[in-house]
Amino acid sequence: MVRTAPRLQSVADPTLVGLIRMPQSGTSPVVSLLRRLAIALGALLTAAVVVWLGRDGYVDTHSDTPISFGDAFYYATVSLSTTGYGDIVPVSPEARLITTVVVTPLRLLFLILLVGTTVELLTERSRQAFRISRWRSRVRDHTIVVGYGTKGRAAVETLLGDGVDPSHIVVIDTDRNQLDAAAALGLVTVTGNATRSSVLRIAGVQRAAALVVATNRDDTSVLITLTARELAPNLRIVAAVRESENVHLFRQSGASTVVVSAETAGRLLGMATMTPRVVEMVEDLLTPNAGYAISEREVEESEIGGSPRHLSDIVLGVIRGDDLHRVDAAEVDALEPGDRLLYVRKEPVNGG
Repeated sequence: MVRTAPRLQSVADPTLVGLIRMPQSGTSPVVSLLRRLAIALGALLTAAVVVWLGRDGYVDTHSDTPISFGDAFYYATVSLSTTGYGDIVPVSPEARLITTVVVTPLRLLFLILLVGTTVELLTERSRQAFRISRWRSRVRDHTIVVGYGTKGRAAVETLLGDGVDPSHIVVIDTDRNQLDAAAALGLVTVTGNATRSSVLRIAGVQRAAALVVATNRDDTSVLITLTARELAPNLRIVAAVRESENVHLFRQSGASTVVVSAETAGRLLGMATMTPRVVEMVEDLLTPNAGYAISEREVEESEIGGSPRHLSDIVLGVIRGDDLHRVDAAEVDALEPGDRLLYVRKEPVNGG
């Protein structure tokens, strides 16, 4: 049976709020809420002080004792909240004037703060739902990173260093702290288990350009790869595998590229014991922010027909169709239209 992905809703879906988090800017909602609460308490305290200073103009209908500050605070509370039990009332002209020109504006301010905050929270939820719906309807050719641990962070840093817009990177994880760290970089985050097809659909896997599987368990990564390949047959899937004996499982599951993280680190460790400078150069090539970096570009029109070994760039290989050829291969001795070059690119020095 062929399963088809559900159509994207044309209206905002409130059920996605909390699963998808869009990048935020400006003041934190918690800070804004605390600030409004402080202003409301300040208005309440101000009203209490004003009533207490003019306590001679107020009378407690249930007691003959003078109005205390506690009574004034009580009156301010029931007055600003529009409860108004009528047990403490202004009787003198001065007290009534103060209630009119001071307490009533404070009452309006108090209500605006409380009601406004509630309305804003509801509006913010609707706004988030609308932004999520709009993002899902527009996002194309983005990169999904499953797992924001050490490998996932390094993958995201490399993508950002290569100039990928943060809004075109989606991070899927179940750890809230990891998602908070990703959101701080302006990335779109999805909370959930990526082995579930529904979570991958929420991240827009059907329209993504690439999927990076960077979890800490090979069995989980294989299941994610299988699920993603079923949903997106043409998706480029790059998976990290801890044990080399599992590489064939990833290949059979549909992974386009498999990186053996443990063996790669082991090779670098072995090289570092004999040729540490070589390892430094490899690290430099793999770090896109400064120094040198391995990159890919289309062959220019003026370069067609020439040899890649005679270009000003340091060319490492030529991609023709789906095949990668070394720069000294006879098949690519003459560049053709549509070829792509793997070359060493000079990166600007940090701060320069």
